[in-house]
Amino acid sequence: MRIMENLTALAYDLRKDVINMICAGKAGHIGGDMSVMDTLVTLYFSQMNISPENMDDPERDLFVMSKGHSVEALYAVLAKKGFFSIDEVIEKFSKFGSKFIGHPNNKLPGIEMNSGSLGHGLPVCVGMALAGKMNHKNYRVYTVMGDGELAEGSVWEGAMSASQYKLDNLCAVVDRNRLQISGTTEEVMHQDDVAERFRSFGWNVIDVKDGNSIEQLNAAFEEAKTVKGKPTLLVANTVKGCGSSVMENKAAWHHHVPNDEEYAQIMKDLDARKEAALYE
Repeated sequence: MRIMENLTALAYDLRKDVINMICAGKAGHIGGDMSVMDTLVTLYFSQMNISPENMDDPERDLFVMSKGHSVEALYAVLAKKGFFSIDEVIEKFSKFGSKFIGHPNNKLPGIEMNSGSLGHGLPVCVGMALAGKMNHKNYRVYTVMGDGELAEGSVWEGAMSASQYKLDNLCAVVDRNRLQISGTTEEVMHQDDVAERFRSFGWNVIDVKDGNSIEQLNAAFEEAKTVKGKPTLLVANTVKGCGSSVMENKAAWHHHVPNDEEYAQIMKDLDARKEAALYE
């Protein structure tokens, strides 16, 4: 699976771009960026029909980053796809007057809708998917939600509607890293039965045991394409801060800017994991 190994290596390189972005901008939701990166790399480099060349194509796939606070990971992926320059992002991220702000902004190429107010991505994607059905389009619609985001009632309104309209062109992902800004999800608003909840709403659910494995994610997205008559949810069991023990599974790294010592160790760890992905 050399392609998957190369994408795994790419994901670690893009994590480094995110670290540089956050350090330059002196702000950023670093933990969730690290946990969701493999999902974004799988979607943009293996699954979705999206590129700078087809953004006006009505048949292009559609993506909404519902957990918009992890926009730094999305910026890094979009830059690698050629929508804009990573150097420009790092230079301008979180600066006064910049379009590269701390949540997705549809004034930028490649971003379908503004997000960041949690719970809105899935309902909007239901509308996009329903429009695709009504207009006889073949595109697919994807969204990524945080697990803490599932406490928002609008998520469940969207889940109910997606099932009602049999939106098998819709695939949602829960970045199940088990941490949110104020602690563990199970302490704040428990989510351990998320798969059963979505199944009870009429969804097909795929449990991705290692949500930071691009190989497992890719297989799950492929399986989702074969499901007819109902939407699919991927529960991606990820590690918050994935890539370095400095950050991993630490709620304090939900929003954090590394100091010089932390930066050096994180970059060293990311390089080591990239090498392991390529050669072990």
